[in-house]
Amino acid sequence: MDNKIIIVSAPSGAGKTTIVNKIMEMNAFNLEFSISACTRTKRDTEKNGVNYYFISVAEFKEKIASDAFIEWEEVYTGRYYGTLKSEITRIWNKQHNIIFDVDVAGGISIKNLYPDKAISIFIMPPSVSELRNRLMNRSTDSEQEINMRVAKANKEIEMAKYFDYQIINDNLDIAVEKVSGLLTRFLKK
Repeated sequence: MDNKIIIVSAPSGAGKTTIVNKIMEMNAFNLEFSISACTRTKRDTEKNGVNYYFISVAEFKEKIASDAFIEWEEVYTGRYYGTLKSEITRIWNKQHNIIFDVDVAGGISIKNLYPDKAISIFIMPPSVSELRNRLMNRSTDSEQEINMRVAKANKEIEMAKYFDYQIINDNLDIAVEKVSGLLTRFLKK
């Protein structure tokens, strides 16, 4: 089997995690979720080793020094995210395709590492003001964090051109259907 990679990236609040979860529920693409490592605080609804590998900044930096990541980034000051090489090995050893829910820079890095094995999809918010509304409505971040995420979103939206496809998430069901269609074509190659 030729293992493939699906990369889904977006600004925070654009709906990438919701779309990835819906795609995973379909069970049609032999997908396994790549669990990223991060240094941010775990949310109440999250589980270590399921949503993320939650590790300290010191441990993250040790893993950087030992070349344990295929990609990593300091997404916000003191807040690191990355993909461990062991995740790729773990999933491909099971003969599954990998789906990544990663930040924009990470998505571009992974696509550059696996240009022929990967499809990259950028989930675009309908507008930056709608993105702000979504971030406020999920009630997980302070106003300062929301402002930081919105400022970063403007820069990330400029990076959408480096992805194979851009899908506007103004209707969740339609966005999921579009991603599903892209995956059906890509995985048949």
